Amino acid sequence: MSDSEGTVFDIHYGDVLIKYGSVLDAEKADVPKIANDAVANRQTCDCLQDGDVIIADTAEDSAVGKCTELCNSAGKKVFSGLHTMPLRPMRKYASGYLGHYLNSPAFHDQLLPLMQGIKVISVSRSAMEDMTMSVPSVAEQASIGAFFDRLDSLITLHQRKYDGCANPLFLERRISCRKPSHQNRCSATTTPSG
Repeated sequence: MSDSEGTVFDIHYGDVLIKYGSVLDAEKADVPKIANDAVANRQTCDCLQDGDVIIADTAEDSAVGKCTELCNSAGKKVFSGLHTMPLRPMRKYASGYLGHYLNSPAFHDQLLPLMQGIKVISVSRSAMEDMTMSVPSVAEQASIGAFFDRLDSLITLHQRKYDGCANPLFLERRISCRKPSHQNRCSATTTPSG
């Protein structure tokens, strides 16, 4: 796996569990590549396409079953890596709906009794065959997907803001700005070192 070498993208189960949200925008996300194109081009499985869902079928806890829905993958060769289950919908769903719904408690709670293992937990494709889903109209799916995409963006924005506030340079600057001065405010010349 490589961040820079290769032309074929690989969605790894660890990234599905930790790095990617319910929807994976292949244009924006940092998806690792298979470093050796010769190896990548020998793959016999189908490439992923927009709307496909990649499920992490293995984890060390009940995060098993977390998934991401692929979008904006046109022109890219993308594969689903080890310990994942790629799913291609048999009917049309609005973009973003499946990724958000399959990660919801309404769906994921059905997986809990199907999980097997002690230290490493997994769920099989055959165990998932009897799962049930709520499927509203495509228009309502689009509204649901758009709502959760906006919510995810807002959460990401606030997380970045929080992470910036926790940055040691930011904290040092904040503390130095609180030092008493003749105007009792930060001056434009305040430096991180105070």
